[in-house]
Amino acid sequence: MSKELYGDGARRLQDVFDTRRLADRLEERLVKDHVGESDAAFIASLDMFFLATVDAQGNPNCSYKGGEPGFVRVLDPKTIAFPLLDGNGMFLSAGAIAEAGKVGMLFVDFAGQSRLRVNGVARVDRDDPLLPTFPEAKLVVRVAVTHVFPNCPRYIHRLALVERSKFVPKPEAATPVPSWKRTEWAADVLAADDPARAGDKEVCPR
Repeated sequence: MSKELYGDGARRLQDVFDTRRLADRLEERLVKDHVGESDAAFIASLDMFFLATVDAQGNPNCSYKGGEPGFVRVLDPKTIAFPLLDGNGMFLSAGAIAEAGKVGMLFVDFAGQSRLRVNGVARVDRDDPLLPTFPEAKLVVRVAVTHVFPNCPRYIHRLALVERSKFVPKPEAATPVPSWKRTEWAADVLAADDPARAGDKEVCPR
């Protein structure tokens, strides 16, 4: 396993707090360079994850990504794919991926009290063959996996799912439009093909 998991800053703090031996043991026992079968099943069971990116100037971004269970797909032990859906048009995550490529993915099961971290090198593609299989996806992100490892769950708050968002695109239903796109300050600068320009659809309250 590559020692790239720990940078100089992490190593210095490990030495300050005398945890270098523990860190090395954890890497030896838990960190893999591929997605195992149980990891793939865990990822497929979830309806959300957190995505961390950094652009070419070093500007960080952390984004919540939600969908139906299975919207993140493990294509093979070294490759993960997921869609980027309609958002606010800023493309911070996608832009950072296009510039620098490195990503961190945090998968959390709040009910089951477990979590998994995946690091890798990503790319975005408007012409990915998977694009038609993700309803209303703008882009597909493919991640070449470099590190996969679980985290201690002790600080995970136990939460229960109340309802999945009805704004996640589904093949059999029209997707509601967020109301902020109908506001005076946004309506005149929407993309030409933005659904908010067409008709009166149910709107998201925020």
